[in-house]
Amino acid sequence: MTYIKALSGSLQVREEIAYGDGEDRRSEKVTHIRLVNGNRLQPVEHVSAGDLFAVTGLSVAATGDGLGTLTEKATYELVPTLQSKVIYDAAISDKDMLRCFRILDAEDPSLHVMWNEQLQEIHIHVMGIIQLEVLERVVKERFGYRVQFDEPEILYKETIASVVYGCGHFEPLKHYAEVHLKLEPGERDSGVIFANECHPDVLTVNYQNLVQQHVLERDHHGLLTGSPVTDMKITLVKGSAHIKHTYGGDFREATYRALRQGLEQVENILLEPYYDFKIKVNLDHIGRVLSDVQQACGQFNAPEVAGDKATVTGRVPVATFMNYSVVLASFTQGRGTISLVFGGYDRCHNPEEVVQRKGYNKNADPEYTSSSIFCAKGQGYAVSWNEAGKHMHI
Repeated sequence: MTYIKALSGSLQVREEIAYGDGEDRRSEKVTHIRLVNGNRLQPVEHVSAGDLFAVTGLSVAATGDGLGTLTEKATYELVPTLQSKVIYDAAISDKDMLRCFRILDAEDPSLHVMWNEQLQEIHIHVMGIIQLEVLERVVKERFGYRVQFDEPEILYKETIASVVYGCGHFEPLKHYAEVHLKLEPGERDSGVIFANECHPDVLTVNYQNLVQQHVLERDHHGLLTGSPVTDMKITLVKGSAHIKHTYGGDFREATYRALRQGLEQVENILLEPYYDFKIKVNLDHIGRVLSDVQQACGQFNAPEVAGDKATVTGRVPVATFMNYSVVLASFTQGRGTISLVFGGYDRCHNPEEVVQRKGYNKNADPEYTSSSIFCAKGQGYAVSWNEAGKHMHI
């Protein structure tokens, strides 16, 4: 069942309703409608604006989808900071287990369930250890499978320190595309923003739209750890196509190569998630708390004292503090309280250690390369990123 709130209009049984966006937009027939009232579901033939109801018949609707005339997708402020691998019995097929987690992913988009083809593993994004314990129980109760989760890892991101221009060319035999991008560092937690300064006389609008689509269609790998790049404004400056030999996929290749070539030329910065914390303890424990925050590479404001209690707020890396609630409960005998709220991404406190541990080889990434492909005498040949600029056609 898909639970819906009607914002306008009306809906009847056997009526078709559209949802999804772009190429994924579809229309499906509503087979049953049940009006929701607390825990009661009352079958009805018709609902209208303001009603809360559940329908059957929508096969792939996900939490946050707009239906009918509402095409926007809801955005959620809850941002997972950890990634964990799903561990399950080898007798259970990967396909069956992935199907179960796809259902949970539709109900909670923050899980961001992924199938890692290279490692043949299922990965999920979570907020903390407690969520993993809850998921173990949910999977057992709903699907009958016993699962465990690997030790969660921090979700790192990458950005750049200064403005740079990147160019990419893709011209094997009977293919052609060239893209020039301007990469600029953005505000922290601003994500990836696309802008367009290319004149239609230089590159037609349909190809410009392809470049925008390929910039925004996925998380792109950074050079340090292969983590997603973020906090960056990417501007299409110019591009080139061929009237006979250009196909849609050519601009994906050229765009990815231009982005990668730009990253090669500039200082890359590793980012990690931070918590905004609030801790309340007895006065005799405040010294221990402040010492722990400093050792965790965090920062704190001056403690506020009220009677025999002290409250301290600050900011600290998730990596060093995600299990601190257990430590706090231990030395305060459960009398201390802690609140941890995701506080965005900032510079990593130990980038060299993380890069070494991740062991990402930027030259062996199967999905990305900074080299460009040119053609001479009917044959394509690769040109490395540091030489590619000299060979560009525009």
